[in-house]
Amino acid sequence: MATDKKAKDRTKRKKASVSKPATRSKTKVVRKRLAEKAPVRRASPKKAGPTVSGAAKPKPATQPGQPAQATRTLGPPPQPAALEERIGVVTHYYSHLSVATLRLESDTMLRVGDMIHIRGHTTDFSQRVESLEVNHAPATEVGPNDDFGLKVAGHAREHDVVYKVRP
Repeated sequence: MATDKKAKDRTKRKKASVSKPATRSKTKVVRKRLAEKAPVRRASPKKAGPTVSGAAKPKPATQPGQPAQATRTLGPPPQPAALEERIGVVTHYYSHLSVATLRLESDTMLRVGDMIHIRGHTTDFSQRVESLEVNHAPATEVGPNDDFGLKVAGHAREHDVVYKVRP
């Protein structure tokens, strides 16, 4: 029978013996010695460069050990014109819509057609009020302590101050 012959031809394979994986021997941890810090070097005083005759600038007289005073003094930041009245603050700005959310602070009313001036750290522009929205509904005027949306011409930021320009 042919089936018996095939069965006899099959021989079992021996499995390869699994050897133990090599283990590493532990090595001693060698710690580096910290290098001593070099002493701090002080900057040498600047030496005066060569001067062109007739172009030398007089230096202010200062006593040693006292700092030189600044020659330029900054004054207070420029204030808005007297014809402007602070009416509110920008609470949020939606850049994709160019809409600023404002909160009125004073007793004034803001109406469509009024001229406003928005001013902040990097913001400074004036525009006429074109549209007002209170609670997603169009409005023609807003009163004190109202939160409302206003379409703006420039980029406004939170905490920018809004002024109403008097005619």
